[in-house]
Amino acid sequence: MSSIDLRENERRILVALKELGGKTTIERIVEATGLAYAAVMRAALSLEDKKLVRINEKKLTRFSLNDEGEKYAEKGLPERRLAEILMSMGGEASISDVFKAASIDNETATIALGWLIRKGWAEMKTGERKLKILREPEIGSDEKLLAMLKVAGTLILEDLDNDLKEAFKILKSRKILIVGEGSVREVELTDDGLKLLRKSIEVVEEVTQLTPELIVTGKWREKRILKYNIKAPAPRVWPGKKHPYLRFLDEVREKLVALGFKEMNGPIVEVSFFNCDGLYMPQDHPAREIHDMYLIKDPEYGDLSPYMKFLEQVKETHENGWKTGSRGWGYKFSLLMAARLILRSHTTAVSVRTLISDDLEIPGKYFAIARCYRPELMDKTHLSEFNQVEGIVVGEDLTLRDLLGILERFAIDIAGADKVRFRPDYFPFTEPSVELSAYKEGYGWMEFGGSGIFRPEVTLPLGIDVPVLAWGLGVDRLFMMRAGINDIRYLFTHNLDWLRRREMI
Repeated sequence: MSSIDLRENERRILVALKELGGKTTIERIVEATGLAYAAVMRAALSLEDKKLVRINEKKLTRFSLNDEGEKYAEKGLPERRLAEILMSMGGEASISDVFKAASIDNETATIALGWLIRKGWAEMKTGERKLKILREPEIGSDEKLLAMLKVAGTLILEDLDNDLKEAFKILKSRKILIVGEGSVREVELTDDGLKLLRKSIEVVEEVTQLTPELIVTGKWREKRILKYNIKAPAPRVWPGKKHPYLRFLDEVREKLVALGFKEMNGPIVEVSFFNCDGLYMPQDHPAREIHDMYLIKDPEYGDLSPYMKFLEQVKETHENGWKTGSRGWGYKFSLLMAARLILRSHTTAVSVRTLISDDLEIPGKYFAIARCYRPELMDKTHLSEFNQVEGIVVGEDLTLRDLLGILERFAIDIAGADKVRFRPDYFPFTEPSVELSAYKEGYGWMEFGGSGIFRPEVTLPLGIDVPVLAWGLGVDRLFMMRAGINDIRYLFTHNLDWLRRREMI
């Protein structure tokens, strides 16, 4: 390789490396060349691309003294202070007298006594409660390291010899060190780099632009114009972008719209009428207990007056079946409980609102992607705040086969599943009811949610006399399968590296 292929900073670094022994850190190159750290790094990367240097990253352990360690460095280790006091008292004295003379508190005294005996400097006569000096204390590796830290402030573990590394373990066990992990980049000349240096490299100043001064004075003839290298490595730029999960939700929305679904909406703070009663869920149903819903504290109740026609029909259906052919649940329906405000626990509440809307079209297909809330115990598959994708299809002659076909296509096209399976389930508001699970190679089976055909006890009181297919799936779990994530909590991670590098799923 000819030296003409090298830029000014690259030549400087090669020369500096030669003078520094062929291998050194980026920091030392910065000191030797006077270049900025970023400029040295860019040039080093370019040289590595040209096979002239190697860049190695080495892990380092840096450590310094904490407040207690600083005190020991200033006054000496407590066992040394005890030993010196004991020798000044003739080599033997009662434990209490030694502690008193050393002005050491009880907690430190216990530690000091243990190390005094452990180092073999003294022995304790248990029966007499006395200490006796055994030998004059020598300066150990732990005290040498302590003295080095007092002067240097911070040391690197990897630079120490074996004795001092053992001393590091001792001081660390005594909890007087602050330890931190780090790394350092080293640049090393390759054989090609050494061959090039033997041919002699001249550092010629290069300019990146022609200034008026260079042109007027004619000095531009003496300068070398820097060539623009489109292959040179450049720093990675991380522009702002939408969260991968939000992009996935947009994709789900776009696909459903493309399939002819219209989006439906509803409030997060909902009345129990839409969340439960309109779905033929009895008011004493276990799912309506406080452990499955968040109740609003203030205000406690919402206004049901705009829905009185439907409310009366739902009330009668619960009590005696109304005109649905059912016997109902056989209890006294509470209008007050129906007005209770809660945080929406499932998106099916939005479906009930849509079914009584004047804008409802029959036949019609509707969907919602909405946030729901349940007081769940958080783990790798559950959150107390989560998203669901809800869908209903309203029309004549709809069957369970139609529903299963929709769910299968949804799991395969949206979640990227390889296959699906259905099994019978139970919900108060659908009959028949099925649960959807999907499988992906290398990921396994995952349960997505429930579905079914709304019962007459749901549709007739709401003024609907045609079949309604309904499904509510955990879209968080759909994304987990698509992205290969096995912990739902990772959807809300603050890991910037993962967020930056995550491509469009």
